[in-house]
Parts: sequence; structure tokens; C-alpha cells
Amino acid sequence: MKWPSHGSNPQYLYEAMGMMLPENYLDFSANINPLGPPEALKKSWNEIYKKVTVYPDPYALALKGKLSKKEQIPIDSLLVGNGGAELITLLARMLEGKKVLLIQPTFSEYEQACRVNRCEIMTYQLEAPDFELSLERIRPKLRDADAMFFCNPNNPTGIRYLKSDILMLLEECEKNDCLFILDEAFYDFLLDYQSYIPYIKRFSNLIIIRSMTKMFAIPGIRLGYLVGHPEMIANLQSIQSHWSINAIALAAGELCMDEKAFIKQTQNLIANERNKLFTYYRQQEFTISASEVNFYLLKDPYLKDQFSLFEFLLKKGVIPRHTFNFPGLEGKWLRFAIRSSQENQQLMEVLKEWRKLHR
Repeated sequence: MKWPSHGSNPQYLYEAMGMMLPENYLDFSANINPLGPPEALKKSWNEIYKKVTVYPDPYALALKGKLSKKEQIPIDSLLVGNGGAELITLLARMLEGKKVLLIQPTFSEYEQACRVNRCEIMTYQLEAPDFELSLERIRPKLRDADAMFFCNPNNPTGIRYLKSDILMLLEECEKNDCLFILDEAFYDFLLDYQSYIPYIKRFSNLIIIRSMTKMFAIPGIRLGYLVGHPEMIANLQSIQSHWSINAIALAAGELCMDEKAFIKQTQNLIANERNKLFTYYRQQEFTISASEVNFYLLKDPYLKDQFSLFEFLLKKGVIPRHTFNFPGLEGKWLRFAIRSSQENQQLMEVLKEWRKLHR
């Protein structure tokens, strides 16, 4: 069966399953802020709309200026992109033909982009259910790698790794002349995040990817940025397409940079809902990953694989993210986003119905 390789767009999932998409459904497959875009963005939308008549700034200087001030880094250490996907694609182009290490399970677009650019893929598999890092087992692989993608908090598990472990990996990469690509697409959902951006000055091999589409719920207009050594940024910018970021996305990004209260509100909502969900899952004897962000892995330990649960949920109009294209997971887990309190309650009711039938 050919599975859709991404969350959202549920019509393709139902088509693959040979099922009709119900008129009313709950989509837990995409890890987007359940609050939707900030209210300030909605209020400014008519003004932002006027920008469709002018070319965007190809250097994104206004947005870079705000990012530079927020992160206390020079503008030439920043590259703005058309979402994290474009930034990953640029990095893969820069790494064409080189050896790339992936810590699996992880975001599938790393491998897709690297294979298109004829990279040699090396992998290290984290083992369920704890998905713990073993630095001793990863270290030998770094001797041959030209670059490593590391997702923290990890997608699809939602696990945040210790800062001491990440710094050890970064130092080991530096010793082996290996690029350390740290994808932080979900960093701003953490309540007590400690930034790695200050380490850019110390490690020229460190690149950090950030997404603005997840927290601010703007995946339809695509926006992200990358932080790194100025020389690395210049190399990436030289292969970036002209006009890759549209004027509306840039304007929205500038506005979202001021939304500190919105971010805090989101973090508190997600933490509260996650605690409620995880308490329920433990009571109902479901296994979950130790997520600290707005999504998590779940499985019914009474099943060998999760296909029957997956099918049951779809029939009920509840759409999780399958894991058939995550190496090491292969459908043995389902991934759920944390949605609104009402939606999460509906999910728990459907899973309660499942548990009554299967224990």
C-alpha cells in the first residue's frame, strides 16, 4: 500500500485505505498550534494583503532584523526560507554526494532530500519505547559522516534530549569535521527551552533550523529560518532560489515575532492538555512516548501492530499520523497532535470505546 508521507491532507490517507473521507472529522495528524494563528495576524490581514502587489524583499532584512535582535546574533548568521522544507532541501543540495548520518526515527524529509542529492545515508536506530541516545554507539559512525541531522525535540517521538548529550555530539562532530544540523522545529513548544544559538559563535560546524509555521499555525504560507556561521549562510544563500519567500509570509513573520504572550499561552495550553491526555492513557493501559511538546507517539500494547486501531479511528473520523514511513517504527505506533481541549476529549472517548472492545 502506498502511504501518504506527511500528516494533514487526509483525503489521500482515506484514498489509500479505500475509505470515504467523512464529512466531519478530527485531524490529529498535523502538529500545528490548536489555537490557530495569533489574533494580531487576523486583525492585520487586510493590510498584509496589500503586499501581494509588490515584490518581496529577497534578503528578508526586516524579519532578519527582528530575529537578530531576539537571538542576539548578527544578520549574516541568518537565512530565511520558505518553511523548514526549503532549508532542508538547501542543506541537502550543499551536501550533494556526501555521507549523512540520520538518527532514526526522525523527520522523513531529511532522507528524501538527501537521496535526491545522491547522498550516502548512514543511520543509527533509537530503540522503542524510550528512544534513548547511546553516545558510545553513535560516536564511531561520526568518523565517516560529513553531516548529521539531529531533531530536538524529536519528530515523531516528541522527546527532548539532554543538553549535555547534544553538546557532546556537537563536540564529537567538530572533532570529525562533521556538520551538526540541529532541527528545532518544535523548540518553542517547550516550557523551559535552553537555546543552542549562542554556540554558533563557538562551533562553525553547527547549523540550527527553526520553523515558524508550527507555533503560529501558518503552514499554508510557509516560513522558517536557519542560523549558522556567516560563511555557511553565504554558501546556502548562493543556491537559494530568488523570491523563494513571499511578501505575505515575510509580513506575517515580522508580526509573529512580537507575539510573546501568544507563545506562553500556547505552551501552557499544550502542557495542561498533554498532562490530561497522558494521565488518561496510563489509566487505559496505552503506551506513550515521553513527549514534552505538542505531539506524541501512542500504541496499544495488546496489539502486535497498530493497523486495526488505525482503521478503527479512521472509521470514527479520528485521523492520527501513521508511522509506516518512519524507520524503526514501521506502523507499530501512531502519532497524535495535541489539539483543543474539546477535541482531545473526543479522542479519549473514541479510545475508551476501543478499549472496551480490546483488552
